[in-house]
Amino acid sequence: MRNKILLYLFIFSVLFTIFIYVNDKRILDSLQEDLANRELKIEELETENEILKAKSDNLRYFSLKENDDAITYFENMGINSEEVIAKIEDELISRNLAENDNELVPYEGMEGLMRFNKIEVLNHKWIIADFTDGTYWGEVFFSYEVDKDSQIIFNREKSFLYPLN
Repeated sequence: MRNKILLYLFIFSVLFTIFIYVNDKRILDSLQEDLANRELKIEELETENEILKAKSDNLRYFSLKENDDAITYFENMGINSEEVIAKIEDELISRNLAENDNELVPYEGMEGLMRFNKIEVLNHKWIIADFTDGTYWGEVFFSYEVDKDSQIIFNREKSFLYPLN
């Protein structure tokens, strides 16, 4: 009787060990597959990140903030280029008056008042700006100069107007 109990215990422990082994193997395989999938996803995201970084670098190419020659131009004049950008943006946006069109926008508002929305200082000589009255929008291209008194002189070069529809 005692031998039968020991035999049953032995068979039970062998079956239990096989069950644990098979279950743990399945869990380990699942974790390894999950890890492989995550590593693949990480590689895909790193590749996508590199592509987006390259696109971002390309988009920033025409920006005073990234243009070493334009920054040097202002440094040689004793002017901080970041201050020039802020001053240009303030100067253009501050003319968005509550009761009148912005006088630097080359069109009168047809459905509202024309206002600048977005301004990009391209380098030490050029600016592009976006404007709208809510229905019509356009872009204007400025050349500019900074005089000896650090005043900014804008010259409108070209502009376009489009309906929003």
